[in-house]
Amino acid sequence: MRNTCIYVIVAIMLIPFTSCHKKRVVNTSFYFWKTVYEQNTVEKQYFDSLSCKKLYVRIMDVDGGDNGPVPVSPISFKEAIPNEVQLVPVVFIVNEVLKMQSNKQLDDLAAKIVYYVKGKVRQSGKMGFDEFQIDCDWTRTTRDKYFYLLQRIRANPSLKNKQVSATLRLHQLKNQKSNGVPPVNRVMLMCYNMGNLRKYGTQNSILEQDELEKYLGDNLNRYPMPIDVGLPIFSWAVVFRQKQYIGIAKRLHSEDVNNKILFKANGNSLYTLLSDMPALGLKRGDEIRWENISAEKLHAAASYIEQYISSDTVNIIYFHLDQQTLKHYTYETLEETAALFR
Repeated sequence: MRNTCIYVIVAIMLIPFTSCHKKRVVNTSFYFWKTVYEQNTVEKQYFDSLSCKKLYVRIMDVDGGDNGPVPVSPISFKEAIPNEVQLVPVVFIVNEVLKMQSNKQLDDLAAKIVYYVKGKVRQSGKMGFDEFQIDCDWTRTTRDKYFYLLQRIRANPSLKNKQVSATLRLHQLKNQKSNGVPPVNRVMLMCYNMGNLRKYGTQNSILEQDELEKYLGDNLNRYPMPIDVGLPIFSWAVVFRQKQYIGIAKRLHSEDVNNKILFKANGNSLYTLLSDMPALGLKRGDEIRWENISAEKLHAAASYIEQYISSDTVNIIYFHLDQQTLKHYTYETLEETAALFR
């Protein structure tokens, strides 16, 4: 009788842990990383089919100029962003810009960034925004200046009660002690561009599962703030001439490299150009490493990352919203990938 009572008490105590478990809230979004915004039917279909509510829009890069930091390749809006879509403005800051800036100059830069972003947001048809994201591949040598800049941006009166987020590279996550934790509300972990792009070979510099696992694991669940996840759906053609890296051929697509008249397939994602392509700056004999991310690789990465995310709400952000990119994925693939985080 006594043992029976003990079993009943233990069962009652376990009820809250079994019946009250809640699934994590997962929101799916896209980056928009082009210089002109206009409505696109295919892009809108993907956005709507995945029940996206936010669009993370690159507003500009900040790079060095003759008289200090300047906006580079700012976005223009041919059309307004739909009323039902929340705009998250994103500004990319070139790391080198920070090195020679004094605190006074950083104060000025913070004010200019916020002012410029507010103007671009109005051009998009929006009256305001709830979140502002800064993207920068900061290092140990620029950490203090970058964190100071973030603090000055957050202190801007026009951003009161708004969230400021920052992107986080894998090396910044792993080397937290030396790289520090940015003074923001949440971070977006960039789970791509993790390999050596410039090294000749058959590796995939966008996403390699082995590389991902070297950096993540317990580094994720120990991170002291909410983490969102950026996943790659882009592809690119990495060009080598005599096995030396010469750049990315942005206008080459998968159908081009698979054209047997244009390219010879060497296996392992390597292709040799059979004749000159002067319009693209390519010469006969150049080698192309075609890098892309399959549905299987996306699912494997998501399944691994999910285990170490402790946030009860996570944003999954695909890079990026572009018709040419999206044609390689079905709605179901992207939805299934995000669902792995629930």
